[in-house]
Amino acid sequence: MLTKWIGEAMPFKNVRLEELIEFARQVRLDILFQTHEAESGHVGGPLSATDFCTVLFKVVMNYDPKNPKWEGRDIFIMSKGHCSALLYSLLARIGVIPVDWLKTFRQTGSPLQGHPNMLKCPGVEVSTGSLGQGLSVGNGIALALRLNKQNNRHVFVVAGDGEIQEGQYWEAIMSAAHYCLDNVCLTVDVNGLQIDGPTCEVMNIEPIVDKFRAFNWNVIEINGHRFEEIIEAYQKAVEAKGKPTVVLAHTIKGKGVSFMENQVDWHGKPPNDKEYAQAVKDVKEMKYPW
Repeated sequence: MLTKWIGEAMPFKNVRLEELIEFARQVRLDILFQTHEAESGHVGGPLSATDFCTVLFKVVMNYDPKNPKWEGRDIFIMSKGHCSALLYSLLARIGVIPVDWLKTFRQTGSPLQGHPNMLKCPGVEVSTGSLGQGLSVGNGIALALRLNKQNNRHVFVVAGDGEIQEGQYWEAIMSAAHYCLDNVCLTVDVNGLQIDGPTCEVMNIEPIVDKFRAFNWNVIEINGHRFEEIIEAYQKAVEAKGKPTVVLAHTIKGKGVSFMENQVDWHGKPPNDKEYAQAVKDVKEMKYPW
């Protein structure tokens, strides 16, 4: 039932399923709006990661939208920085930045640059864009939190499945396990596509579950579009002790737009006027479970 509460008996915010559905819908509309307005930007990856990022921001993470630098906050790192349209929508819809800023996406002088810039946009913890670096930075932050005895804070890193082809990621994966960083949660957006084609053809990352387990990580596999599974996964992640957790979120690239879903061409191009109108219609008509 859409009116049930999600998160009961959990140390997370109580948010109605209906609210999560409509928040995720609005975020998808924002992604389409920004890229159409800018006539540039990435669409497919932001749409695939929308649902689990919605849960992170609406249910899981502790933060103060009026004070993005609050010392007690959890840390969010969008390692796949080309998905900036998703991050900016999240920050706008929780009240960190004005919603009106979204229309300046990728424009000269805008704080909403093509890749997130921590010096320009409030709420951006780490400047990302060169792929493969997010977990390394997250590990450093997690170690600092431990040294400062801030054990109730967590670092949430979002990476793409194509991104973890980068060698630096596997050094970071090894390091997180070596230092037993149980305050680190990595979510991999496993949508199976990257700019040049299917990940299995460009540079196969399978068997991804076995690899993370061999590196001594706690591994959780989920449908990255089902809110119930996502919340349960993050609950297990924050309760895990002694090792870092990876959530392997199986998703559909371009999720919610009929002609974008599972189409590699929509990795990094904006919709034209006709495509935008159809995409908005598709998103508005989405029904959960989707």
